[in-house]
Amino acid sequence: MASTTALISCFDHRYKFSNYRHFLTCFLVCDVQLRATLTICYSTNIVLKEQSRLNSHPLWKTQCNNTKGGLLKQALSQQEKSVESNVYSLMYLCTNLKSLKQVHAHMFRTGLEQTISLNTKLVNMYAMNGDMEDARLVFDSICNTDILLWNAIIRGYAKKGFPEEAIALYYEMQQRGMQPDNFTFPFVLKACASLSFLLEGKEVHDDVVKTGLESDVFVVTALIDMYAKCGSIEVARDLFDKMPERNVVTWNAIVAGYAQYGYANEAICLFNRMQLEDVEPDAVTTVSVLQACSQSAALQQGISIHGFLVKCCLELDDFVGNSLLDMYAKCGSLDIAFRLFNKMSKREVVSWNAMIVGYAQNGHAREALALLSQMRLVGLIPTSVTMSSALQACADLGFLKQGMCIHADVLKCGLDSDVSVGNSLVAMYAKCARAEVACQIFDDMPNRNVVSWSAMIAGYVQGGHPTEALALFRQMQLANVKPNSVTMVSVVPAYSYLAALQQGKCIHGYIIKTGFESDVAVGTALIDMYSKCGNLQIARHQFDQMPKRNVISWSAMIAGYGMHGHGEEALALFAQMKETGMNPNHITFVCILSACSHAGLLDKGRHFFMSMIQDYRITPRMEHYACMVDLLGRAGHLNEAQEFIEKMPLDPGATVWGALLGACRVHCDIELGKHAAEYLFYLEPDKAGSYVLLSNIYAASGRWDEGAKVRANMKGKGVGKPPGCSLIEINNKVYAFLSRDRSDPESVKVYTTLESLLGHSEEECYVPNTNFVLHDVEE
Repeated sequence: MASTTALISCFDHRYKFSNYRHFLTCFLVCDVQLRATLTICYSTNIVLKEQSRLNSHPLWKTQCNNTKGGLLKQALSQQEKSVESNVYSLMYLCTNLKSLKQVHAHMFRTGLEQTISLNTKLVNMYAMNGDMEDARLVFDSICNTDILLWNAIIRGYAKKGFPEEAIALYYEMQQRGMQPDNFTFPFVLKACASLSFLLEGKEVHDDVVKTGLESDVFVVTALIDMYAKCGSIEVARDLFDKMPERNVVTWNAIVAGYAQYGYANEAICLFNRMQLEDVEPDAVTTVSVLQACSQSAALQQGISIHGFLVKCCLELDDFVGNSLLDMYAKCGSLDIAFRLFNKMSKREVVSWNAMIVGYAQNGHAREALALLSQMRLVGLIPTSVTMSSALQACADLGFLKQGMCIHADVLKCGLDSDVSVGNSLVAMYAKCARAEVACQIFDDMPNRNVVSWSAMIAGYVQGGHPTEALALFRQMQLANVKPNSVTMVSVVPAYSYLAALQQGKCIHGYIIKTGFESDVAVGTALIDMYSKCGNLQIARHQFDQMPKRNVISWSAMIAGYGMHGHGEEALALFAQMKETGMNPNHITFVCILSACSHAGLLDKGRHFFMSMIQDYRITPRMEHYACMVDLLGRAGHLNEAQEFIEKMPLDPGATVWGALLGACRVHCDIELGKHAAEYLFYLEPDKAGSYVLLSNIYAASGRWDEGAKVRANMKGKGVGKPPGCSLIEINNKVYAFLSRDRSDPESVKVYTTLESLLGHSEEECYVPNTNFVLHDVEE
């Protein structure tokens, strides 16, 4: 039999004919069974070319002639008896669909097409090769089926991504009177889990109880997995706790369930518990628990798990290595993540994506784009995850041209129909001030989800189109798309932009009704909205009512006090924040420095700037330097502000020079203002504000000719100043008034009322400030 097995194995197509000749030379004069097997093998037509060569081989001819019908007849008799088992064995040799179909054809020629065992194997083989159509044809052709055949077809559909068909067949087998067994249930439950079909899963659970398999470890593990993936983690945990016996797969199912829904602490606790119960975690366990650490930013637990992986030599597994990389990147430990990335012997697309996503999500947009370029150089094809993160990086940097290049790559790779990529394209164009392109992409998206709507709403707000943002939000509601917390965070700033307090109160009521008020980000957005609409009392009430606050919540309330000149209240709240143990971040210090600037608290502003560096080890950013220049400039310390700029460790940006130019306008410092304006003309040649401020400085000093030259220079470069705009809210409607605009049907009444108000103001001895008018009033 050993020689028979060896001969059969040589029929794998990976071997050449010389192998057959070798076996013939060695075994042709051996036992009958060997020759019978050889005859059967050739009769399958798998290797017809080699059969014809074998028939002409002198050794084969000699042996056949010598038998004179004796041994050969015995061989043919043995063939009839063992043909079924040998065809079964031949299926194992099929390495592709072509050879499998040849064996299938041979079954018809030999009358074996109704053999249950062979068809069960055939269905499994077709499914393994991804051909579920032929697998179903085989199944449907069988007159008398058994449970093994039903399990084979259900298993094939469940594993190859056709869960609906698997579930339909499960119900059909029951209608035909076929009783499911302990192999059927895991396959069907897998299908229910992949579709999140909780109702169907519960029905299968009832069938499990009816058949008395509720204590089968494999069936209960499948139930746990189904309930966890369908969101019923409590039911899954109850089943887990009641199991008398568990294996590592059971532990993996419950750990993965907790990790999937963000219960990081529970997942980590179970990981520790399974070790205490002497169940050794495998690669699947560690990948799930690392995912939990990533979601909750539990860096210390992640480091501990890394140590466990090193001890068990599991970190060498590619799957585990990529999970470690992803965990460190999402926890913000990009240096460790990059070291792991560099040490990897084999970097797959998943590895590159983890690093690119980590850089993009942690504010290192340039590094993300640089890594994308390296990924292309090594010949890897970016995926939807790669493109989405790269587009996010372009949006953060305002790199419109590079974003457009990535858009072209998206079209080349056929990823434009991917929802996540489409959402990223909308966000990128919106943040790069191309709202019309973002809107076009949004309208052309074949499938839009709540993220798509939220991205477009946020894009309108960020691009200065709050009215369009609110109109789109109403359209979203009419389309029966349920908003989430991100949608609300996106839409609330539109009311801030319009200073529409009454409408803002209405959206606050909607937020309470829909249960989003407890969300920290939504609550923070409401604080910002009320502050910018001028109602600090409601803003503070909203802040005090928040069940949870993060550093952004505290910063928003401090900023609200600061923008209205309540510097002392801002400082008091900052002190209260520190007392609660909440550490300020760089945004908090921008808010506190701005509050000091608006309130004229020069010494305290200096103190907080130094405290940020020395006490909190926060490296000042451009916005911190801009706040300090504004603080010094408002206080009239222009020379000190200039010296501060000259000592900056980084090149001053437009915000810094803009703060200095604004201070020069207030204090009429022409030379320093001209110096600051020259830098702004270079940094922001298309921005009208710098030209207007310099012109106003000249006008305030009576130097009309030089002011006119600045205006002429501005006009010659094609730089236009948007008209001034005032907003007023009456009866829940916001009215906008543009300078010199007479397009409104009520414009005659508006200007008549305005002239009347001006007359009343003169009667009250109001004297207008003409320091910054654009022509000589005396003329």
